Amino acid sequence: MIYKYLPLLLLAAFSSFISIPHKDVEVVSTSTDPKTLAENAKANWVVKSQLVYSKIDTGYFSLPNFEAFSKAFEGFEQLKNQGVITNNILTIIDFSLPSTQDRLWVIDMNTQTILFQSLVAHGKNSGDNFATHFSNVSESFQSSLGFYTTAEVYQGKHGFSLRLDGVEKGINDNARNRAIVLHGADYVSKKFITQHGRLGRSQGCPAVPYEIHEQLIETIKNKSCLFIYHPSRNYVVKSKLVS
Repeated sequence: MIYKYLPLLLLAAFSSFISIPHKDVEVVSTSTDPKTLAENAKANWVVKSQLVYSKIDTGYFSLPNFEAFSKAFEGFEQLKNQGVITNNILTIIDFSLPSTQDRLWVIDMNTQTILFQSLVAHGKNSGDNFATHFSNVSESFQSSLGFYTTAEVYQGKHGFSLRLDGVEKGINDNARNRAIVLHGADYVSKKFITQHGRLGRSQGCPAVPYEIHEQLIETIKNKSCLFIYHPSRNYVVKSKLVS
């Protein structure tokens, strides 16, 4: 009769060899080697990011790529601990994706809920459908990567707009001088994609659809974190983001 239960016994035995990560697992080491400590810190951060990521309520939206989220969450936590941001909203823009995809997410980190997922434009000299070139230089008409804090709102040539302050030296700290802001644009729409095969492009600003720009800006204004991701940049853990 044992043969009747053999498949179940084999399955149980096989399962015991499978390593299933637990959400509360933490890498602990007594080593004082700097390289080992750094590797353990990175492993612990990945576990923490995975835990938060797994709890995000997407609603009708989709999750951002985990790599983009993990880097964004890391910087968000650092800026929060430094007191640089006080609004627990995290905005992620993933420029590894084409402009034809909804590649902007706004996440309420208090409730771990996605509030917006939207199209967003990149600078006209950053690329065609994909953004591949980035700059911190005025008049480059390219997007800048990295971490920003949202600032004050104002009425400009694009209507209701939001100023952004880059917090990474040499990467995006020239954002205010370049007038890199979040604003609405009629070239950020499904209709434009249908006609041209891609979104329209800005002069470096992360432009969003006019239909949502006011509500989105009201949600993320005043000291929240905005992160623009691209895999070409080698993001590392930093003790201090703000120079």
